[in-house]
Amino acid sequence: MANYTAADVKKLRELTGVGMMDCKNALVESDGDVDKAIEALRIKGQKGVAKREGRSAENGAVASLIADDNTSGVIVELKCETDFVAKGDKFQAVTKQLAAHIAATTPADLEALLASEIEPGKTVQAFVDEANATLGEKIVLDRFAQFTGGYVSAYMHRTMPDLPFQIGVLVELDKENAEVARGIAQHIAAFSPRWLSKDDVPADVVESERRVAEEVTRAEGKPEAALPKIVEGRVNGFFKDNTLLGQAYALDSKKSVQKILDEAGVTLVRFARIKVGI
Repeated sequence: MANYTAADVKKLRELTGVGMMDCKNALVESDGDVDKAIEALRIKGQKGVAKREGRSAENGAVASLIADDNTSGVIVELKCETDFVAKGDKFQAVTKQLAAHIAATTPADLEALLASEIEPGKTVQAFVDEANATLGEKIVLDRFAQFTGGYVSAYMHRTMPDLPFQIGVLVELDKENAEVARGIAQHIAAFSPRWLSKDDVPADVVESERRVAEEVTRAEGKPEAALPKIVEGRVNGFFKDNTLLGQAYALDSKKSVQKILDEAGVTLVRFARIKVGI
């Protein structure tokens, strides 16, 4: 005779998110004690976590949360192994809960986030490990962005209709302008600029680009006297392609992003772009 009821199975599934057969087996092993069954499932799940450590997690989802007054916002990426899991309600609920936790606690960095308590007595790392155990795949949290202070907005993009959001962009303007914020965020999603402006490009990157440009120009047999001007032009082309403010605006290619901002009378303070797995 079963030493548990259907209600016990239902309760255990709600508490752990584990499949019905695993819940039934845990209740049998624990002689119907739900608390002992939960502990058994956690131990079993944690063993699975260790086994999955070496596996690749390149699928997943990006979630965002913007304050009602747009003074702050968050985007966070949670990765998993397959798009099947990424599409699931449980995985997406975990991602959204992490976004809400970040918004509420403003962690300084990833290390602080993982060490913070998302539930009484439970760190974010433990919370993610539980999702790992429950969903049966390697689950990884290793990126988030959070802005506060100016006018913050987000744009979320699906790369496939049946997938959750795969690209998230967070932007901060110095003053409110919803239309410009959305347009710039859409541009960032499409063109993935590496830096905000030329001033943000690391000096070693600029030097490398200048060296390559000079070598290529010499190999083309250009006159020695023309080298400085040609090299400078190519470096400026690099800035135009890779810095947000220098790029041609997606919605009006005759204008740069900087020009769009200037015409609107706003300044883009910063931006962040996250694409799942990249």
